[in-house]
Amino acid sequence: MPRQVIVNADDFGLSPNENEVIFAAFQAGVISSATAMANMPAFEAACAMARHASLQGRVGLHFNLTYGRPLSASILRRRTFCDGHGVFDLSLPRHSLWLNREDRDAVREELQAQWQRCVEHGVRPSHIDSHQHVHNIWPIGEIVARFAARQGVPIRLARNLGQNLSLPKRVFKGLLNWRLQSLAGATADYVCTPVDLRNAPAPTDGVLEIVAHPNQLGSDFGDAYLNPGESLSRVLEQRLTGVPRVSYADLNKDFPRGAAALD
Repeated sequence: MPRQVIVNADDFGLSPNENEVIFAAFQAGVISSATAMANMPAFEAACAMARHASLQGRVGLHFNLTYGRPLSASILRRRTFCDGHGVFDLSLPRHSLWLNREDRDAVREELQAQWQRCVEHGVRPSHIDSHQHVHNIWPIGEIVARFAARQGVPIRLARNLGQNLSLPKRVFKGLLNWRLQSLAGATADYVCTPVDLRNAPAPTDGVLEIVAHPNQLGSDFGDAYLNPGESLSRVLEQRLTGVPRVSYADLNKDFPRGAAALD
């Protein structure tokens, strides 16, 4: 069994429904962490919830480059990221290894704007991950990891457990995760979805992050990754009995800075 598990709910602030389900899952002890979308309509309500004792210090930034409108100006002019109506429309292939300077500067500005909006609403993010895993695109990941190092917070690694990871994917994700760790510092050792956890043995050491999307109220919270009617609570209990649930804030206590923190 892993030493500890972080059960992180993505998409906090996306809508009132996501907020309600995530807050209830915190209260029930099903999840131990969440990440907020700073440019979404229900973000301010999510920040108000984040001040509750059970959530305080356990909410990170769900960096978003694919949905809604950006918070900064420069990225509006970059057709790599936005359409002519000022809405995110990412056109960067997932296998991209390079971004031009203007695109890199625009990503940095938008990341800073989303982080700052969290801070201005009383939530200093505990860690950073991203909507639709955009920081798994190599050049974006480097930007996010360097920023995380400067803020002294961890970054989510790319998913590295699961039966559907081909050898080329495993090699790429291994290299990407090595790069993210070298820039940002220590984080969870393993990342998977509830389906991965259900279908394969859990790791035998380290810290595991479960990327969750709880989607129904009640004692048996569902998840967008699971089958309809399947219980997130039950999968976690069956596969991780007795493993303490923690947040990235707990890992921050002994957080070693990455190389980027020295830049």
